[in-house]
Amino acid sequence: MTPPVVQSLREQIREHLVEGIVSGRWKPGERIVERRIAVELEVSQTPVREALRELEALRLIESAPNKGVRVRELSAADLEEIYPVRAGLEQIAAELAVPRLAGDVTALRPHVAALYEADRRGDGEAQVRHTVAFHRELVRAAGNSVLLHTWEGLGIEVWTALSIRWLGTVQESYAEEHEAVMAAIQRCDPNIGLLVKEHVLGCAPAPRD
Repeated sequence: MTPPVVQSLREQIREHLVEGIVSGRWKPGERIVERRIAVELEVSQTPVREALRELEALRLIESAPNKGVRVRELSAADLEEIYPVRAGLEQIAAELAVPRLAGDVTALRPHVAALYEADRRGDGEAQVRHTVAFHRELVRAAGNSVLLHTWEGLGIEVWTALSIRWLGTVQESYAEEHEAVMAAIQRCDPNIGLLVKEHVLGCAPAPRD
């Protein structure tokens, strides 16, 4: 069944806004004018308003009476605190996924291969994209729609990109760590939950003084 046009349009607008925030087009504290976005994208204000609500739920923007919508002044703590929540969710996902996968890592292999290529090129955007895609496949493999919906609601890709851009939490190699996780899934490691949890926490930004 073809998704409604408004749904697709809202998603496109959301991606446009997220890209603008991640790239620095809209800086922390800067106002995002709903009407201006609608004119720029040649759409009505309704899907723009819906996309902005989603970004507010992700805590990327904030709105206040008579002040409009602004990009949040995010602190290091804001970026850091998502990791233990994500780690807990992915620990559960891994423990549920391994028996279901029974060693089949077909869905994970392309992302590990892409990460090796991204590491070789030093392509940070591709590193983020395939890292998140790898973890999304793992969460999806758990077969729990509530878990997947909750994980998706964290906005992992956005926060990962912001963490790299604003805190400099970039690694030289992403592929080897994810290959190790994939190997553990393939051999049905009984400690997979803790392994994945430690892997996610290891990606968190280092605490700042």
